[in-house]
Amino acid sequence: MTGFEVLAGGLLTMIQDLGRQGYTHLGITNSGAMDEYAYRWSQKLLDNHEGNALEILLSGLKLKATASTTLAVCGADLDFRINDEKQPIWQTHHIHEGDIISFHQQTKGLRAYLAVKDGFNVEKVYDSYAATLKEGIGQKLSKGDFLAFTPTQVKETRHVPEKFIPKYPKHFTLHILLSYQHRFFSDEQKEKFFNTDYELTPQISRMGYKLKGACITPSKGGIISEGITFGAVQIPQDGQPIILLKERQTIGGYPKIGSVLPSDCFKLAQLPIGSTVRFREIDIEDAEKEMKGFYDFFKS
Repeated sequence: MTGFEVLAGGLLTMIQDLGRQGYTHLGITNSGAMDEYAYRWSQKLLDNHEGNALEILLSGLKLKATASTTLAVCGADLDFRINDEKQPIWQTHHIHEGDIISFHQQTKGLRAYLAVKDGFNVEKVYDSYAATLKEGIGQKLSKGDFLAFTPTQVKETRHVPEKFIPKYPKHFTLHILLSYQHRFFSDEQKEKFFNTDYELTPQISRMGYKLKGACITPSKGGIISEGITFGAVQIPQDGQPIILLKERQTIGGYPKIGSVLPSDCFKLAQLPIGSTVRFREIDIEDAEKEMKGFYDFFKS
């Protein structure tokens, strides 16, 4: 076989795509790339129309190529190197047999995406390549694993234009569309919610981000469990918001004050512990316009 030998799996490295759709009725979460913006650029640079990529958390991944390929790395700056020489990200690189690809330490952002031309040769499960560990689908990479790909080489080196490369600040405003359950929160509680800088706690994962700040108290402590959307902001009994993300549970019974715009969730996925966020309300028309622009951009 041709591909990458895994010399070190890193803290958490998994194959992801845009997620698994249509299986939540079976209790199977969507999963998929936490930062779809960076993921989609990794595919766009390579003209991959239905690909996949490695989602690399923080550092430690080390691979050895057994054949030539062209890869793209987008997202967090994790000190990406080829043969121990630091390389720029948000662009393509030409890899040859024997090359060592490694990610040494987190500098800015949390998650990087490594894609190869035509994708890794893995089988889909429930119509997706996406790994989700809590459901036993896919796995985190470990030393000794092998990532197969079809050898190829693209002569042109492509770059993401500078104006499209995010800066990953440590304070960010999240746009939120209020849910029908916002009536469970008084005007006073909503005012508190929208005027608080919330800190990202160590309780952050692909399932969701737990925040710390002003305590929000709904008039109703629980609801009948119902489906949960990407970006939903639950208010549990301790009053500290939880933003539910790609590996969220499929149903839940805490009141939800609203849902964060997906494009903002992608940026949130790059914020480290201790960063702060603030919420700003957005109406349905502006939310639809924002997301249509996001998806139309990557179709072009």
